[in-house]
Amino acid sequence: MKKTFVVDTNVILHSHQSLFSFKDNDVVIPLGVIEELDRFKGFNDERGREARQASRELDELRHRGNLSTGVAMANGGTIQIVLDNAMELPFGLDANKVDNRILACALQLKNQNKNVYLISKDINCRIKADALGIPTEDFETNKVDIDELYSGWRELVMPVSRIEAFLRDEGLDYPENDLFRNEFLLLKAAENENKTALAKYSGEQKKLLPLYHLAAKPWGVEPLNLQQKFAIELLLCNEIKLVSLVGRAGTGKTLLALACGLQKTIDEHLFRKLLVSRPIMPLGKDIGYLPGSKDEKLSHWMQPIFDNLEFVMDRLYKNSDDVDKKIRFLIESQKVQIEAITYIRGRSIPKQFLIVDEAQNLTPHEVKTIVSRAGDGTKVVLTGDPYQIDNPYLDSSSNGLNFVIEKFKDHDLFGHIILHKSERSSLSALASELL
Repeated sequence: MKKTFVVDTNVILHSHQSLFSFKDNDVVIPLGVIEELDRFKGFNDERGREARQASRELDELRHRGNLSTGVAMANGGTIQIVLDNAMELPFGLDANKVDNRILACALQLKNQNKNVYLISKDINCRIKADALGIPTEDFETNKVDIDELYSGWRELVMPVSRIEAFLRDEGLDYPENDLFRNEFLLLKAAENENKTALAKYSGEQKKLLPLYHLAAKPWGVEPLNLQQKFAIELLLCNEIKLVSLVGRAGTGKTLLALACGLQKTIDEHLFRKLLVSRPIMPLGKDIGYLPGSKDEKLSHWMQPIFDNLEFVMDRLYKNSDDVDKKIRFLIESQKVQIEAITYIRGRSIPKQFLIVDEAQNLTPHEVKTIVSRAGDGTKVVLTGDPYQIDNPYLDSSSNGLNFVIEKFKDHDLFGHIILHKSERSSLSALASELL
């Protein structure tokens, strides 16, 4: 039986392509959704961009037919804009709220014996729909099962003779096809599990290769566990242009990225500048409500970056005045530049070491927009914790960070690692575990 999908505004703001993601079924857009798109279209962020693009798509469809009766799409389905009759709502629901008008539209279609599903990224809207007997789902496209998220490394048991050959020849042929490109391996001898070696799989050469930066201590930062060693290898490897580091608070994601970025930019002069960015996701309103210039406003949201910079500098300079002067010099000379995600869009970023912190708060489309900004010679590092999301319409499965990992995990230009152990402090580690 053909399905009728009633689409909430937040789904379209998540991705305007959602309009065409329901195959040969019918897509219904309540009139209240159009009103909300009109309200968002003036926003200078991704929501505004998605709202404007959705409006253009609908206007194009309007020229091909009548939206009030439904316009046929190439995939065999239809798109229709319908009135949301608040009279269908049960007593107690405010008919002036757009969410409730969307529910009324779904209820009206259900009462017409149509096979209706309400698609919304708003949890409370889905709860109310379920209470009204309306089948409801989240928008599942681009979702990744976080329990099956690619970890970036694995243990591999093999005969001790092969490990000895790997260490002797600085590499080992591996014709089997069961590894991802740039995946790390902890090699263990079958005869003696204490006999181990670390390797990285080269898909191009079909070989296990040794880690070339195993002894590296970028700007005095020394890896404290196995996953941090793997992360430094990815961050210092020139051939890998996109790196994702996932881990809970205190696992060293941002610190390692900054330290390696400073080495590549300041010491090796491989990049023109180190550009650090993060999405503005406050608990209240956005950046415009803070006093001061753009840089003064940004300093509040970028303080975690400065904290990590201070930590790195403290490893090299014992005098706090020297640390402050060095940080100030790096910022003023623009060798290190701090920027909000909002200002990344539309730019071309050549020959820069770009770190995007808190990437779990970005939608798949936003991450695509950022990564596609990378010009010739640029390296992009995405860091984040999929379990700590502040965006109300994203979760651990639908965020852009996980989406990138899933899509890129078997490409030569990409490397990924999940960091598990908190190294910030014993208290931080215990808090991450218990809280």
